[in-house]
Amino acid sequence: MSKPIIAVVGRPNVGKSTLFNKLIGKRLSIVEDTPGVTRDRIYAECEWLGKTVMLVDTGGIEPKTDDIILAQMRRQAQLAIDSADVIIMVVDLKTGVTATDHDIALMLQKSGKPIVLCVNKCDAPGGLPADFYEFYNLGLGDPVAVSSVHGHGTGDLLDECYRHIDFDRPEEYEPDFIKVAVIGKPNVGKSSLVNKIAGEDRVIVSDIAGTTRDSTDTVIDDERGRFVFIDTAGIRRKSRVDENIERYSVLRSYMAVDRSDVCVIMIDALEGFTEQDSKIAGYAHEQGKASIIVVNKWDAVEKDGKTMREYEKKLEQDFSFMSYAPFLFLSAKTGQRLEKLYEMIRVVNEQNAMRISTGKLNDVLAYATARVQPPTDKGKRLKIYYMTQASTRPPTFVCFVNKAELFHFSYQRYLENQIRETFGLTGTPVRMVVRQRGD
Repeated sequence: MSKPIIAVVGRPNVGKSTLFNKLIGKRLSIVEDTPGVTRDRIYAECEWLGKTVMLVDTGGIEPKTDDIILAQMRRQAQLAIDSADVIIMVVDLKTGVTATDHDIALMLQKSGKPIVLCVNKCDAPGGLPADFYEFYNLGLGDPVAVSSVHGHGTGDLLDECYRHIDFDRPEEYEPDFIKVAVIGKPNVGKSSLVNKIAGEDRVIVSDIAGTTRDSTDTVIDDERGRFVFIDTAGIRRKSRVDENIERYSVLRSYMAVDRSDVCVIMIDALEGFTEQDSKIAGYAHEQGKASIIVVNKWDAVEKDGKTMREYEKKLEQDFSFMSYAPFLFLSAKTGQRLEKLYEMIRVVNEQNAMRISTGKLNDVLAYATARVQPPTDKGKRLKIYYMTQASTRPPTFVCFVNKAELFHFSYQRYLENQIRETFGLTGTPVRMVVRQRGD
C-alpha cells in the first residue's frame, strides 16, 4: 500500500526544514549530487509508533500582491496539498500571527484536508507564553507547541497527525495487479508508451518536454494480465527545474516510484544514456524496486547486425550500478516488442517477490565459501555461521558472522553473485544485512 502523506506547509523562515529534519530523524539536505543515486528530495519517510508515513517539505509559501505571482504560488502549494492526507501548518511563535499566516490558513481550509497547526520555536522551558494563544485566531483548532531545534513536542505533533490517518484503508487496487511506474527524462516517450498500451489517447503527447504535469493511472485487465501503468512527469536535472509547479511534478514522479512494484526506466535511443538517466534509475534502485531499462524510439535508429549488441554493451557500462536490470529495445510509436514488455514485467515482479528457503540459501553459502575462502585480517578469518532471507521486495538476506568488519564489500558482492547464479533474481536489487554474534 502507498504510504500516507503528510505535507509541511507555511511561510518562509518559520522552521519548516528544521522540523522536517527533526521528524525524519536525520539531517537530509534537499540537494545532494551523488552519482547513480538520486537524493534530490523534498520528502522522506518518517516513522512513529511503528507506522511509516511520507513527509513532504513544501518550501515557503509567500503570497505577493501581484496577482500572477500569487496565483503561481497558490498553484504550486496546492499540488503538494492535493497529494497529502494530513497537512501540518507551521507558524512562528516569535513573530506571532501575520497576514500571510491568515492567507495560508484560509487556503488550507478550502482544501478540506485535516490540518494540524504547529506553533514552532517554543524553545523556552516551562509553561506556554501568552503569545501562544494568539494562534487560535487562525481557526484551525488547538495548536501544538513544538521546538524543532530541541525536538520538544514533535511526538505530540505526530500523534495529532496520526489521529487523522486511516492506516487500515484498503489498497487502491486488488493485490494481483502489478503497479508499473513509467519513469524517465522529459520527452523520451513515456506518455506515448502508455497510450499505445491503453489503445487510446489517455495522456497528452507532445514534442514539448514537460507536457505531463501529473501522474496518471492506466488500468489494463485482459489476457495479458492485470497491470496499472503510472505515467509520470519527466524528471529533469535540478538546474533545469525552474518552475515551482514542475518541482512538484518531480515529487509526484518519486511518489509514483514508491507506489509501484516495477519501474520501467525509459531512455531515448537517439539521445543515448545521460547522467540524469542514472539518477532516475538510482532512485528506483535505492527504493528496492524491480526495474526494466527500456530503450525507446528504436525504430528511428539506423541498424546493422551488430547495432543492438553494441548498444547493450554500452548500456551495461552506463548502468553498472544496477547490472541486474534487463534491457528491452522497443518503439512506443509502432508498438514493436510491446508484448515482450508485459512478459518482462511479470518476470521481474515475481523475482522481486521471490522467497528462498534458509536450507537452500545455506547450501549456496557452503558452496561459495568452499570455492572462495572468506577474507582474513590480522590473522582473524571471517566466519559466516548461516544466512536467511528476512524479507522480499527487494529480497533481503541476513548473514550472521563472527566479526562484521571482516565482511568486506567485495565478498558480499561475491555472495550476491552466487545467489543470483543459483536463483536468478533478474531485474531486482538484492540487500545484504550483516549481523555480528552478540548483536
